[in-house]
Amino acid sequence: MTTKPRQPRTLMTVHAHPDDETIGTGGLMARQVLEGDRVVLVTCTDGALGEIVVPAMATPENHRRLGEIRSGELAAAMAVLGVTEWENLGFRDSGMVGTPGNDDPRCFWRANLDEAAGRLVWLVRTYRPDVMTTYNDFGGYGHPDHIRTHDVAVRAFDRAGDPDWYPEQLEAGLEPWTPLKLYEQAIPDSVRQGMAERLAARGERSPWEAPADLPEEQRAEFEARLSRMVVPDLAITTWVDIADVLDRKWEAIRRHVTQISDDGPFMSLGLEGWREAWAREAYVLRESRVTTRLPETDVFAGIK
Repeated sequence: MTTKPRQPRTLMTVHAHPDDETIGTGGLMARQVLEGDRVVLVTCTDGALGEIVVPAMATPENHRRLGEIRSGELAAAMAVLGVTEWENLGFRDSGMVGTPGNDDPRCFWRANLDEAAGRLVWLVRTYRPDVMTTYNDFGGYGHPDHIRTHDVAVRAFDRAGDPDWYPEQLEAGLEPWTPLKLYEQAIPDSVRQGMAERLAARGERSPWEAPADLPEEQRAEFEARLSRMVVPDLAITTWVDIADVLDRKWEAIRRHVTQISDDGPFMSLGLEGWREAWAREAYVLRESRVTTRLPETDVFAGIK
């Protein structure tokens, strides 16, 4: 009797810019690759309006070419994580609220939501993921492209299996596909506190802590934003152990040279500091079409 080979389970992570995927879900992606699962990354924009954190690289020419540069950084990071399939929805970086880029009609923030969701539905129907990940409705930290990524991902999760949505795709040969689970990546409060304590011991301030001299009105705004960024530990549904692949995540992040500085608070604790504080990634199960027992340690829990 011969045994049919297992069809690989498929994870699709949906992100706003190159580097977001490694920061938020790099451990999960590397872990699932090692477990023999198929991992597909979708990036929604070109990241062309990001900062360049290395002063020597922050030239006008590099800013003009930043979308192209970040595409190369993404490819390098995916090689470290072992991911071989990634796509881009084709939108321009929107920049932050109030900046000129946010008014550019080509940017993701100005995109028609139904049309943008249709692009992602095309990819869902093409790659047929069992599990998808995105951000919360605040986009993690309020960036317009992150918020729009959430908006598009939740629509695509619901619409990809409905033949009434985007029937032209069916005419082109794609079939409806219904993903089974949708997760939002999360920053647990314990991680925020742990980072603050470790940085304080070094005489540094955590980016998740308000400056002591911040005016009261701005402090209230900061705390309100923080409450939408950080998730109480009890609200986390899924803790993914990434200890065995943490070195891969670390090295992949460092491939995003223009975006990540070794001197910044995110990296200053070093790999050993990460082993102490961030050996797990946290997710909140937003929607599930299968039965699973919470809390989970595997995003594929409940999927046969």
